[in-house]
Amino acid sequence: MDALTELNVIGLILSAVLLAMACVKADRVRAWRAGINPSAEELPDAAFVAARVVFVALAGVGIYLCVQGFQVSDDTTWDDAEFTTAVQGATDALDGSSGFGDIYAEDDDTRWIDEYATKIEQKVVQYGGGDAPQYGVTARPADSNTPSEARYTVTGGDSAFCMQVTRTRSKDGDYEPPGIGGGEGTVTVPAYDFAVTTREGGC
Repeated sequence: MDALTELNVIGLILSAVLLAMACVKADRVRAWRAGINPSAEELPDAAFVAARVVFVALAGVGIYLCVQGFQVSDDTTWDDAEFTTAVQGATDALDGSSGFGDIYAEDDDTRWIDEYATKIEQKVVQYGGGDAPQYGVTARPADSNTPSEARYTVTGGDSAFCMQVTRTRSKDGDYEPPGIGGGEGTVTVPAYDFAVTTREGGC
């Protein structure tokens, strides 16, 4: 439970206490006051009515603010169901996708791994839907990654998934930008295909 949710729960408890106070009978309050201070002036019925109105009004405001607070908390924290849906949507979107590499990088280059982590985070947020948080997703690469295969622990809220990404040279061939090169020494941009799978739990 995050701090905002805890604060909302406390607010609801205080609102319930105010409502309970509003329901206390006037005779009971008079008896309590008489036991503490027998010479105290007796409170008129109008004072009890006014106090009940104040208590109910304060409780109503407290409940309203807590409900709004729970909505804000829901918008800033991933729950298990929405994060699972978002990760699965991101996995389906990334699996079978293609992309270009650095024109000057060799196939054993691993710089793409960190760059792909950012892409994963963006995709998960994209597939979270309008009610899901727009941040709070982390894709952390594993230490044992290779130039052709990488694993990421994807976390959001209290949930974690292991996403495995396999990068292979595109079967459609590299990309040759128009108007560049020609003949021997033609400039080409390396193209890659990505296979993506996900399982529950960290890598």
